[in-house]
Amino acid sequence: MTFKQKTHQYYLQLVQDRVDAFRDMISALTEDSKNDAKGSAGDKHETALSMMHIEQEKFNHKLKEVLAQKAILDKIDSTKITKTIIVGSLVTANGIHLYLCAALPKITIDGINVIALSPQSPLGNKLMGNAVGYAFEINGTKYLIESIE
Repeated sequence: MTFKQKTHQYYLQLVQDRVDAFRDMISALTEDSKNDAKGSAGDKHETALSMMHIEQEKFNHKLKEVLAQKAILDKIDSTKITKTIIVGSLVTANGIHLYLCAALPKITIDGINVIALSPQSPLGNKLMGNAVGYAFEINGTKYLIESIE
């Protein structure tokens, strides 16, 4: 398995774990609201149900975001190597490993830090469509594309 494939697998697992966690939280809140409906009465009950509903909406919103990230990752062929940068490219610029997919947390694989970034981010946008040797500047920092996987 290549470094790029390991990176892709790690991010897929990370996102799937988040999907599972949000689904668990949503179902736990649903259960709690059912149980609360059986045993409570009055204004306190209404407030508690309202708070649970608000929490559930927050979790549903976050779940949608994570599912969108998963959809992007699911479309990436981690075995594909191109001469120019596309979504799914693992780029080395200034010694930094950048994985163009979605904005996700920095990870470490085999002792190497990898930053996942969205193609819509300023850095991701500058990288898209370019090749090894391309140099550019963002916010006073100069970048040079050293390799593309």
